[in-house]
Amino acid sequence: MCELLGMSANTPTDIRFSFAGLSQRGGRTGPHRDGWGIAFYERRGCRTFHDSAPSATSEIAKLVESHSVKSRTVIAHIRMATGTSKVCLENTHPFTRELWGRGWSFAHNGRLKGIKHWPLGVYRPIGTTDSEYAFCWLMGRLRRRFPEPPDKVQPLAEYLRRLCREIGKMGTFNMLLSDSRYLFCYCSTQLSWLTRRAPFGKARLIDREMTADFAELTTPRDIVTVIATQALTHDEPWRAMEPGELAVFRNGRRART
Repeated sequence: MCELLGMSANTPTDIRFSFAGLSQRGGRTGPHRDGWGIAFYERRGCRTFHDSAPSATSEIAKLVESHSVKSRTVIAHIRMATGTSKVCLENTHPFTRELWGRGWSFAHNGRLKGIKHWPLGVYRPIGTTDSEYAFCWLMGRLRRRFPEPPDKVQPLAEYLRRLCREIGKMGTFNMLLSDSRYLFCYCSTQLSWLTRRAPFGKARLIDREMTADFAELTTPRDIVTVIATQALTHDEPWRAMEPGELAVFRNGRRART
């Protein structure tokens, strides 16, 4: 299996603290040593980093941890290969595709048996993972259902929830998906989130001896939501999502769907 990390914020925000904890699970405190990736949105642009090496020892991961790349929306993933998909760059998440002139990023935790028998449309996988195949199927269905982007997020979220539940019948489907504006989070078995806002306090990582005082790193107006497969910090109010639940975040706040 794999682990996910996402962030939605109302102002460009540094995710290095959370990523520093997640990256340790990629071969040091966890078994997810088969590659990693991260996508940072900057308006409509998307800056991505991938490596097939374990995130705990990856030089590229060290680069990400040492440079402040601020973003409102981030998706990250550490991989533990399952099935016959080999460890290589094209099999690392997040995967990206275009729809409605927007760059969509996707990362998945779980295994989906038999999904490669489902027919695809316009979108085709580059690698060999069931995750990327599911992403291509999902994007094709969204494109067919909504030739033009819907005016509101509610019909998109409702249809996406139906598609995720359909994919979830094939196995485990915890996923993060973003079009740069919204961060869609679907829980099949395990996904948690927390929102940091004023008054800010301190947080201590579980997987690394590192503490952040967010009162010194933020302004009173900042709102930052972090999503992860498992809690990354001690003594913070992480909320576990329910199986079959879809949560949508924009600018750090949970949207009504």
